[in-house]
Amino acid sequence: MVFEHIALNVEDTHSVKNWYVSHLGLKVAREQLTPPFMTFLEDSSGRVILELYHRPDEKITKFTSQHPLTFHMAFVSTNAEQDKIRLLGQGASFIEEVNTADGSHLIMLRDPWGMPLQLCQRANPF
Repeated sequence: MVFEHIALNVEDTHSVKNWYVSHLGLKVAREQLTPPFMTFLEDSSGRVILELYHRPDEKITKFTSQHPLTFHMAFVSTNAEQDKIRLLGQGASFIEEVNTADGSHLIMLRDPWGMPLQLCQRANPF
């Protein structure tokens, strides 16, 4: 099996899409402009896909009420400190920063809607 996508029901598909495209370099792979606004975002590898949609009749996760390790999206960063500063300037908020024994630098933020977002500058990338 090959991983296809992960889907999230969000309050404002358009705004979340625009923020991730503008500030994390994701690209729109497919987009439905009518409800439920299914939008598929791909990373620069074209392999990892995030689907955003809005279904008000279904539960929308309130990420701010959950610990960031319950769910988070992690992105590779070649300079986590620089990316942290840049994203904080674009509405993200800081949660924690960890420097691991192997030399990795991990930074946990929340996007402007509270969804946890981790920057991973790993000493030994996957």
